Amino acid sequence: MTQGHDEVTTGAGQAPVYSPMARRFHWITVAAVFVMVPLGFAMSYRGNTLNIWDGVTDALYSSHKLIGFLLLWLTAGRLIYRLVHGAPPDEPTLEWWQKAGSHLLHWALYGLLLIVPLLGWIGVSLFPSLMVFNLFGLPPLASPDEVAAKRVLAIHGWLAILLALLVCAHIGAALFHHVIRKDGVLRRMLPSVK
Repeated sequence: MTQGHDEVTTGAGQAPVYSPMARRFHWITVAAVFVMVPLGFAMSYRGNTLNIWDGVTDALYSSHKLIGFLLLWLTAGRLIYRLVHGAPPDEPTLEWWQKAGSHLLHWALYGLLLIVPLLGWIGVSLFPSLMVFNLFGLPPLASPDEVAAKRVLAIHGWLAILLALLVCAHIGAALFHHVIRKDGVLRRMLPSVK
C-alpha cells in the first residue's frame, strides 16, 4: 500500500491493481448479486404471481432473506474497507468524463447494495416475515404494518431492478475497456492478478 491507497503494483510498466482483499470483496459481492436478482424474481413470481405458497416458495424467500442480510453486512464491510484503504489511482488512459462516470456508477452501486437489502429487511419486518428456514428470525427493524410493508417491498423491488441494470452497465463498461479499448480497467479487479 502506498499513500493511503489500497493497491498492489505489478510488473514494470503495469498500473496498480486493487488489493487481494478488495478483489475478494468485489467477487463475493458479484456472486451474491448474481444469485439474489434471479432468486428475487423466482420467489416473487412463484409466490405473488402464481400464488404458490409451499415449501419451495418458503425456501426461495428464506434464501433471499438470508443472502440479502449477509450482502448488507458484506457491503458495509466492503465500504468501510474502501474508505479506510482507498483505491488505486484511475486508469491513466481514461478521459475525465470516463473517470467521473466510473466513480458515479461505483458509488451508486455501493449505495444500492446498502439500500436494497436494508429496504428488504425493513419490508419483512413490517410484514412481518422474519423467519429464515424456520430456524431463526431476523431482528425486526419496524413494528408490523402490512400496508407499509407492501409499499416498502415495492420500492425494494424497483431499486433491485435498477441495481441489476447498473450492474449490467458496469459489466458492459468493463468488457468495453477490455475488448475494445484493451486498457487495464478490468485487469485491476481480476482475481488472478498478482
